[in-house]
Amino acid sequence: MKASTCQKKEREYFTNSEKETFLLAKKLAEDFKGQEVVFLIGELGAGKTVFAKGIAAGLGLKDVHQVCSPSYTLINIYKAKYPIFHIDLYRLGKNAEILDLGWEDYLGQGIIVVEWAEKIKFNLDAIRVILHMGKKDQRKIIVYS
Repeated sequence: MKASTCQKKEREYFTNSEKETFLLAKKLAEDFKGQEVVFLIGELGAGKTVFAKGIAAGLGLKDVHQVCSPSYTLINIYKAKYPIFHIDLYRLGKNAEILDLGWEDYLGQGIIVVEWAEKIKFNLDAIRVILHMGKKDQRKIIVYS
């Protein structure tokens, strides 16, 4: 695991629909180089899975409908321009459980997208996306990269 040592850049966005949230994530992913780690942080219903779908679309995944929250399987793998390792930590509570997944073995093997990443208690160099719910479908999205 790589510790974060550089200054992070913060960007703030506002979206008014799931489609806008999806398109924002798609645009962000179009510049990925193939080894990014993306931490998705936000309350239940904030749009983390929609954001994950947008990332997959930006990486050329043909059928983004296959992207779903892997709450029960914990890790889903999608084939796109780069492999996408979609991880959901919702059902895990302890740091030991998170480490036992072995997901760090995927570092450097493709794009890692982690929902409920606020549960990770160790330092890792990642793009952090914080989704805040507003009225109806409005979202405030802060991206630290």
